[in-house]
Amino acid sequence: MAKTYHIITFGCQANLADSERIARKLEMSGYKMVAKPKSANLIVINACSVRQSAIDRVYGRIRELSAQGRPASGWKNKKIILAGCVLEVDKRKLKDKIDEFWHPDEYFDLVPIGSGSNVAYIPIMTGCNNFCTYCAVPYTRGRERSRPAKNIIKDVKNALKNKIKEIWLLGQNVNSYKYDFLKLLKTINDIAGDFKIHFMSSHPKDFSDELIKTIAECKKVSREIHLPAQSGDNMILKKMNRKYTVGRYKKLIKKIRKAVPDIKISTDIIVGFPSETEKQFQNTVKLFKELKFSKAYIGKYSPRPGTPAAKMKDDVSIKEKKRRWKILNEIANPKK
Repeated sequence: MAKTYHIITFGCQANLADSERIARKLEMSGYKMVAKPKSANLIVINACSVRQSAIDRVYGRIRELSAQGRPASGWKNKKIILAGCVLEVDKRKLKDKIDEFWHPDEYFDLVPIGSGSNVAYIPIMTGCNNFCTYCAVPYTRGRERSRPAKNIIKDVKNALKNKIKEIWLLGQNVNSYKYDFLKLLKTINDIAGDFKIHFMSSHPKDFSDELIKTIAECKKVSREIHLPAQSGDNMILKKMNRKYTVGRYKKLIKKIRKAVPDIKISTDIIVGFPSETEKQFQNTVKLFKELKFSKAYIGKYSPRPGTPAAKMKDDVSIKEKKRRWKILNEIANPKK
């Protein structure tokens, strides 16, 4: 009987990159990819516990697959593997519904199997040392670990051989890449070929003048930067453990726009963080109106078990979170 697999991916670009490496791991073991889960005897759910909405979708999909896997359905020999950014509490809840769990470190250094698109997602590091109070990443991916630059350059060159037009360098905080992020950008920029370099995410506290200068000088580096603000209120930023002020963030944006006039800047924002008052929310509204982001990814706060914020009272109602989300979304992402 042929060994076949299908991967279902939830979450961000880091999980997409992981899925390409999971595919390599499986094909090295003699598995062949199939387009539909029904045709596979091994299904990998590459999951995300970072937001409640994401893990809810994972639960739903596993329930669906488990139901299809009953003997009456003809799915007797299916195996389900859970992978990705998964909190311990979610692993425990799902342990009776899956056969195995794979941690991201098990495939971090493998050569990816491309998705067939013109985009290559290349992780330069994994994990995070920042411990923002709302974030699950340090508990799902662990502490920061950087890949050697030579391995990243090899991945980039392999991608370009396959006619890739966009290189995405990924990390929870690429600015703290251990082996010199500026040098890495310059080295990739100097590789021959017609392609663009993107990177995400950057942390405002680590976004240096030298990085701004490098972006301005490297023609292949995209004129689109993602720089999460998370809030426009200093007290909320402090409770989030973001380690910068609104004033510092605004000064940084102005520096970037002065050095790279054609830049587009997108951001992440959380509405309804514990204790966020209407006045504090209005400070975020002011930030949006002043800085005019090209795009904003707005999340409604949900407590993640094990994080410091989960111990805070989640005292902003769902209705109010939705209202605040709508206000910011209409400012940052107006319908055209």
